[in-house]
Amino acid sequence: MELLKKIVDIVYNIVWSDILVYLCLLTGTYFSIRFRLPQLRYLREMISLLFNSKASDKGISSFQAFSLAISGRVGTGNIAGVATAIGMGGPGAIFWMWAIAFLGSASAIVEATLGQLYKKEINGQYRGGPAYYIRYGLNNKTFAIIFAIVTIVSTGFLLPSVQSNSIAVAVNTAFGTSGVLTALVLMTLLGLIIIGGVKRISKVSELVVPFMAGAYILMAFVIIAMNYDQIPSVFSLIFRSAFSLDATFGGIVGTAISWGVKRGIYSNEAGQGTAPHAAAAAEVDHPFKQGLVQGFSVYVDTLFVCTATALMILFTGQYNVEHPDGSFIVQNLPSIEAGPAFTQMAVSQHFPMIGSSFVAIALTFFAFTTIMAYYYIAETNVNFLFWKSKNNLATWSLRILMLLSVYQGCVTTASTAWQLGDIGVGLMAWLNIIAIILLHQKVVLMEKDFAFQKSQGHNPIFDNQSMKIPNIPFWDKIKK
Repeated sequence: MELLKKIVDIVYNIVWSDILVYLCLLTGTYFSIRFRLPQLRYLREMISLLFNSKASDKGISSFQAFSLAISGRVGTGNIAGVATAIGMGGPGAIFWMWAIAFLGSASAIVEATLGQLYKKEINGQYRGGPAYYIRYGLNNKTFAIIFAIVTIVSTGFLLPSVQSNSIAVAVNTAFGTSGVLTALVLMTLLGLIIIGGVKRISKVSELVVPFMAGAYILMAFVIIAMNYDQIPSVFSLIFRSAFSLDATFGGIVGTAISWGVKRGIYSNEAGQGTAPHAAAAAEVDHPFKQGLVQGFSVYVDTLFVCTATALMILFTGQYNVEHPDGSFIVQNLPSIEAGPAFTQMAVSQHFPMIGSSFVAIALTFFAFTTIMAYYYIAETNVNFLFWKSKNNLATWSLRILMLLSVYQGCVTTASTAWQLGDIGVGLMAWLNIIAIILLHQKVVLMEKDFAFQKSQGHNPIFDNQSMKIPNIPFWDKIKK
C-alpha cells in the first residue's frame, strides 16, 4: 500500500507540474484574446440560446445538454473542492478559481464548438467529443485512441471515486452512515439510471440539477445576507491573499495559484475535454451556438456555486490552511481534514439543526449527477473505440467498472481518491488542450460565420456547402 501511494505521488507530480497549471491559464488567455472576449461579448446569446432548441429522436435539447454538462461541472468540486483549495492554498486560491473560470469559459466555447462540429450519429444517437475531433479534425487516429482510453479510465474509474468519496464523508458526518451502506445505495441508483442511456441521464439531470443548484445558492444568499457587513473584508482578504499582500498568507501565493487553478479546472472542467461530449449530443443548427451554451455553464459552476461555498466558509472562519511544509498557517478546526466538512461546519454555524445534513444532501445530489455525466462520457468513448462492432460486452464492462469505482471511493481515504481524480483530470487536460490549440482555427471560422449572420439579422444556421470543412459528414447532409 505504501508503494502504491509513492507511485501515485510520483505520477501526480508529473501530471500536475507547474507547466500544466500555466498552460491552462495561458490557453484561456490566448482564446480570450483571439476571440475578442467571447465570454463577455456573447453573454446575452449564451443565456437566450439555452432554450432555443428542442430534443429530437437522435439528440437532446440545448438545455438538456447544458444540464448534462452542468451535472458534470457542478459536483464535489463545488463543495469539497472549494474547501480543499482554501485549506491548501488559503483564501487567495478563490481568486485564481475565478480567473481560470473566466479564462476557461473561452476554452469551453472552443472545445464545445469542436464537439458539435465533428459529432457523428451512432446507433441513432449523436456522439462526439475530443476523440472525435482529434480523429477527424486532426486526422490522427493514434492520438484519438489514446485520448479515448485515458478518458475511459479517468471518467469510468478514477473520477467517480472522488465523487462517491465526498458523498460518503459528508453523509457520515451528517448522519453517521457507514461507507459500505452509502456505496450500496449509490450503486443501486446509479445502475438503474445508466442502463437507460443518455436520454434517461439527461432527463434526470434536467430535473435534479436546477433544483439542487438553486436550493444551494439560495442557502448561500441567506448566509451572505446575514453577514453582509463582512462582504468587503472577505473580498479584500481574497484579493490580498491572491497577490501576496496579506501578512498571514503572503508566503503561499504560488500554492494559492496552483490549488486555485487545479480545483478550478476540476470544478468547471473548462479545457479538460469532458463537456464536449454533452455538447455534441445537442440538437442545434450551428456548432457555435452550443459552444456558447457550454461557455455559460462555466460561469454557473464557478462564479455562482463555487463562490457561494467560498463565502460561506470564509464568513464563518470554518477552515484550516496548511503550509506546504505540513504545519498550519490557520487551524480553526483541529483534526478536521480539508473537504466537505468545512462547508458543513460553515452552514451549521447559522443553521445548527439542518446545516450539516443540508450540505450532505446537496453534495450527494451534485456528486451523483456528476457520476452520471462521467458514465455518459466514458460510454461515448467506448462507442468511439468499438463503433464498427457490437460493443455490449465493452459497455457492460464499463458499467461494472464504474460501480466498483463508486464502491472504492466510499471506503477509501479522501487524499488517495482526490489524487487519483486529479491524475485523471490532468491527463485529459494535457491531451485536450493540445488538440483544441491545434484545431481552434476551425472555431474561428464558426465564430465569424455566426457573427456575420447575426449582423445580417438572421438566425445563424451552419452551411458546410460553402465552408467545405472536411470530415464532418453530419453537417454535409444539412442544407440551408
